[in-house]
Amino acid sequence: MTISESSPTMRRLCAFAIISFTAACASRPAPQDLPNHRGETTVYVVRHAEKAPPVAGDTDMDLSASGYARADSLAVQLREAGIDAVITTQLKRTRFTASPVAARRRITPQIVPAGSSVSAHAESVAVAVRRHKGARVLVVGHSNTIGPIISALGGPRIGELCDNEYANLFILTLSPAAPTRMLSARYGPPDPPADRTCTPVRR
Repeated sequence: MTISESSPTMRRLCAFAIISFTAACASRPAPQDLPNHRGETTVYVVRHAEKAPPVAGDTDMDLSASGYARADSLAVQLREAGIDAVITTQLKRTRFTASPVAARRRITPQIVPAGSSVSAHAESVAVAVRRHKGARVLVVGHSNTIGPIISALGGPRIGELCDNEYANLFILTLSPAAPTRMLSARYGPPDPPADRTCTPVRR
């Protein structure tokens, strides 16, 4: 027996059931909007990938071929991470490093401009990250901003990265009930040896 063939009482019951089911579904957030069940925010912090050689008069350098390959490897490394938000600076090398991850996840990156004050920039990034409570956030910075950003998020002091360091992947877990935890990992091809003027960050 179809609804059209049923009694008025049966039709009213079926209509009520359909309305109730629709309302229940509409009241639930979409799966991608559900926060981490413990309210923890996971932040993946990387330096931009390898730079192209500088061009006279151009301070906004592109990535080299190796840099574009590393950017692709970052997207592969984070393919199961479920990135919800991406934060970069206004400069090409950070935006292009994040681009494969953002494209894969259909995310428009948020730009937090890098200025003359590294500490102010780091604090601005930390504020932007904390707006995504319970999410998984990729932050792409620069050799002199990665350490301050990690510190601003409650992580340890790591100092400035060497010019040859591109493979670091710092994973921070921000918890509302515990201190920030940090795991140091790597992605893409290994870094070349550092020269004697700089000591690479220990992992």
